[in-house]
Amino acid sequence: MDKMIFFGKTVEEAVERGLQEMKVTKEKVVIKVLEEPVKGLFGILGSKPAKVELERIVDPIEEGKNFLMNVIEKMGMKVDIEVFHRKEAVYFNLVGDRLGVLIGHHGQTLDALQYLVNAVAGRYAKGKERIILDAENYRAKRKESLEELAERVARKVLKTKESVKLEPMNANERRIIHTHLQNEPHILTVSEGEEPYRSVVIHYKE
Repeated sequence: MDKMIFFGKTVEEAVERGLQEMKVTKEKVVIKVLEEPVKGLFGILGSKPAKVELERIVDPIEEGKNFLMNVIEKMGMKVDIEVFHRKEAVYFNLVGDRLGVLIGHHGQTLDALQYLVNAVAGRYAKGKERIILDAENYRAKRKESLEELAERVARKVLKTKESVKLEPMNANERRIIHTHLQNEPHILTVSEGEEPYRSVVIHYKE
């Protein structure tokens, strides 16, 4: 539980009891004193203990990482997760063997895991911090591959003046194609179709 109530003869005792039971340090919780201790008659009759509420401070990035580790372990794999904080996002870089299983065809498994990790972290995040999953530098390699594909197909379209429809891609991959060809004066790119079969079509324009 992320929020629990504890009692003690003093506020300090109640807090310490809570920290021990929740297995956290004082820096990892928000402490709220609900009731101060009251001494009764002769120190016994009518006395009341201190009552405090401890709420665990949840780190969305840590929750996302723990979730991902659990999923990977259930897949029977041993993988380390390197965490890099960048201005645009937080990167989880997967390091280990058989990473192709986690990447999947054209990164589909990696994208699915990334979606789930962001969904878990998003339950605790106050801002809009984004987590990007990568493995074996797959994202950069895939971007380079898509840009090469865009150039190759664009040359064909310029030569034949016939439109070419690419294979279905996710929104991020389509964006890479559009961005890479946006300054070509005689090339027009549009996305057509419905998800998950939406594709980029490269047209010739006068």
